[in-house]
Parts: sequence; structure tokens; C-alpha cells
Amino acid sequence: MTIGASGDSRQSKNQRREAAREKAKQLREEQRKKDVRNRVILISSLSVVVIAIIVGITLVITSTLKPAGPGPLNMASDGITIGTGFTAVTTPALASGESPVPTTNDPASGVVDIRMYIDYMCPYCGQFETTNNTQIGDWVKSGAATVEIHPLSILDRSSLGTAYSTRAANAAACVANYSPDQFWAFNGLLYTNQPAENTSGLDDSTLKDLASQAGVTAQGDIGSCIDSKQFKGWVADATSRALQGPLPNTSETAVTGTPTVLVNGQKYTGSLTDANAFSAFVVQVAGEAYSTATPTPTPTTGS
Repeated sequence: MTIGASGDSRQSKNQRREAAREKAKQLREEQRKKDVRNRVILISSLSVVVIAIIVGITLVITSTLKPAGPGPLNMASDGITIGTGFTAVTTPALASGESPVPTTNDPASGVVDIRMYIDYMCPYCGQFETTNNTQIGDWVKSGAATVEIHPLSILDRSSLGTAYSTRAANAAACVANYSPDQFWAFNGLLYTNQPAENTSGLDDSTLKDLASQAGVTAQGDIGSCIDSKQFKGWVADATSRALQGPLPNTSETAVTGTPTVLVNGQKYTGSLTDANAFSAFVVQVAGEAYSTATPTPTPTTGS
């Protein structure tokens, strides 16, 4: 009979239609869930990015505002003083944010106080060093003079992005901290091997090699100090202090160029390439200090 068959056929069509509706409903529900999931992932990703940006900004602000780390040992004045036999005067390290402690010198003692503010990239500093290293060394070795050296970082712009002035000054601070009695030798080697302006300067490996040539002790500590730029913050602060002034124990208000050389507080303005000119200036200043300190005998009257 065909009647029953016809009914079965209509029921089959209805079932198929219902199944199609159910399938479409499932697809819509799956798509809705997928959209919700994608929105959650997008929001989470954006949150991570925003957090990363905030953290990055916070780190930049923190690194900008936080005080520099402690300065090196034996440079409490922002410089290191070298005395008889090239032995360094020992001092404690400056704490973060602490002001330098000026070195006290007595011109009447007969010992000449030579103070130098220098930049290891500065060609004029190199000229002065080449011209006067031997005679200053003789004065210091014999005890006739002390020399206080202040490494600055003014000429970073002249080293093709390698910040050589800062790196060299940091290396000098590392030697002052760990092997101060070899500072004079290391200082001389930095100038003997001085790079030209507008070059990349000496690399850190060469700086470590020069420290070794200077005969430093604690070579491993000095190498790590140079690699990590341990005193980079102190170098920046000491440079800023020198450029802003005042300079202690002198009428000079601030460093306006390098080298700035002070003899018993008086600024040397003569030739950088004439050892006799500098020697004459030192003798003149020392003589003034001696005559000022020596009282003039008062004649006695007979009774």
C-alpha cells in the first residue's frame, strides 16, 4: 500500500528539516563560543602588552631616579691622591648620594699639591701627560709633590657610540678601588695608548690588558668591574659635580675644559707641550706658599 509509504516519506522530510535546524543551532553556538574565546585571548594579550609597557616605563623611571651606586674606594674626593713612591692615599668609598670629601693639603708643608681633572679621550690631556708625566712622576716619587687625578667623562660623544670616556674613567675607578698603588702606572698607560678622537676608543679587553701591564693585584675583580661598568654611575655624578662646581680649595668655580690643572689651588694656563713652562709655574707657586708661610724676622733693638 502506498498510503503508509507516503506518510513515512513526509515524516522523514520533517526529521531532516529538524535535524538541519539543530545542526545550524549547534554551529551558531560553536561560533558564539569561539568568538567569546577569541575576545578573551585578545583582551589577555592586550593586558600582557600593557603590563609589559608599564613595567618597562617603571624600570626606566626607576633607573633614572635611583641614586648611583657607591663610589670606588680611595676616591672620596672624586679623585685619587698619589703620594711618595706612587702610593695611593686610602679613603673610604662614597655612599650613594654622599657628597665628596675634599682633600686637605697644607702648602706650608713644602709638598706641592697638583690636582688634575682629565678625560682619557681628550687630546690636550694627552699632550699635557706626554709632556709632563716624567717630571711629575719624579716629584711624586721623591715626596716633593702629590698628584690628585680626577677622571671625567666629557667626550663620550667623540667615540662613535662606545662611550669610551665613561668606560676608561670607570676602568680607572676600578683600579683605584682594587689596586690603588698601581693607579699611576695605569693612568700613564691609558695615555701612552690613547685613542684618537672620533674613533671607537680602546675596547674593554684592551683596558683589562693595560691594567695587567700596570701590575695590578686583584686582576679578576678589576676585569669584572670593567666588564660590568661597576662605577659608571659614579663617573657620571663625579663629572657633573666637576662641571657644575664649586671646585674645593681654589678660586676656580668649575671645570670648563680638560685638562684643568691646579697647583696649590692655582690654575695652570701655560703651554701644554712645554715641560719647562709647567715646571716654572710649579716652582713659582711653591715659592709663594713658602714665602707666605715663613715669617719675616723682626729686627731687635739694643737695650
